[in-house]
Amino acid sequence: MKLTSSPASSRWAIVLLSVAVLVLAGCGRKAGLDPPPNAPPQPAAAAQGDAAAAQQASQPSVFDPSYGANAPPVAAKGSKKPFALDPLLNSN
Repeated sequence: MKLTSSPASSRWAIVLLSVAVLVLAGCGRKAGLDPPPNAPPQPAAAAQGDAAAAQQASQPSVFDPSYGANAPPVAAKGSKKPFALDPLLNSN
């Protein structure tokens, strides 16, 4: 007994599988659980969290809006080198 599937059904299966993978990949976040709103603060966990946060804050991050704002320039700007299409580009 030979089972054959139409190309349309296999395309739909791939599309649905891709959508399911993307939906599941977007679930959750990279952090611990949130404490209940009425929970008292935990000083030991807060102290460890503050030390870890301070260490992470000292490292540059691409997601930091001020990333690179206070950093000195890496290299000085070099001299302009001629290019074959310069006459076309500088025709203002």
